Amino acid sequence: MKVLKFEERTLSTEKIFTGKVISMQVDEVELPDGKIAKRELVKHPGAVAIIAITAERKLVLVEQFRKALERTMLEIPAGKIEPGEKPELTAIRELEEETGYRANSFKYLQTFSTSPGFADEIIHLYIAEDLEKVDQPAAGDEDEFIDVLEVTVEEAEELIANERIYDAKTVVGVWYVKSLQFD
Repeated sequence: MKVLKFEERTLSTEKIFTGKVISMQVDEVELPDGKIAKRELVKHPGAVAIIAITAERKLVLVEQFRKALERTMLEIPAGKIEPGEKPELTAIRELEEETGYRANSFKYLQTFSTSPGFADEIIHLYIAEDLEKVDQPAAGDEDEFIDVLEVTVEEAEELIANERIYDAKTVVGVWYVKSLQFD
């Protein structure tokens, strides 16, 4: 449900960049008090993230370098929604591409925004259980270099404390699993 309290009415939009993953624009808006302001916005097609849990009740994480932060990070599997693709299909595809697993139980949990102050990206969060290894998994992105590891909830909490898990979607995923007392 959209709440429009303090709505900022768009007066004009200037597109300043269109890339493979995002586009950027500057909107001129009228504020609730009638004043005019500019808003720099990042537009994103949306993404999925998957809390994948093994039969041993471990979380499946991927390790990869993130250029924006200039560091290697541990994250739950995730990926961008392709044009016309339903989020659940993206989640199934990304789980296999990034981890080599398929899930016999896939459940939608929540959708949330990542940085609403300047970006419209939303993430659809799923939980995947009853995993099975795929003999020949679908190929991932050719510019993606990933290691897969499995950790307990306690190990994941320690990785958060040590800032090896540093991104919001993964922290949310770990806290969700902890709330279910899967350990």
